Amino acid sequence: MARTLSFSLLGFVVVCAVHGIFMDRLSSKKLCADDDCVYTISLARAQEDYNAPDCRFINVKQGQQIYVYSKLVKENEAGEFWAGSVYGADQDEMGTVGYFPSNLVKEQRVYKEATKEVPTTDIDFFCE
Repeated sequence: MARTLSFSLLGFVVVCAVHGIFMDRLSSKKLCADDDCVYTISLARAQEDYNAPDCRFINVKQGQQIYVYSKLVKENEAGEFWAGSVYGADQDEMGTVGYFPSNLVKEQRVYKEATKEVPTTDIDFFCE
């Protein structure tokens, strides 16, 4: 589904097509290692397969490693979903950042504690 944005620029109407959709927010806050949520929190290994229910999530296969970037907050603690990207050769989802259930993985190595509470934005749940 594409959304259309239009605005006036010096009297001309400019129309831009945005290919994607803003999905419902899974949380209003997230825990990160830094203010911009770009630092890798940890490396985790999937304990079982997971099939993404929609474009906010990533597909994960048992044994895959996942770089974790943020943890959605539920009642002031890490919640049900974390955001990360799959690591490994020949994987369709490699490099794609998305959510996955936190109980699906076991953290293997913590690089930096997720202590910064940051508000989520619409773009955190945007699907292309």
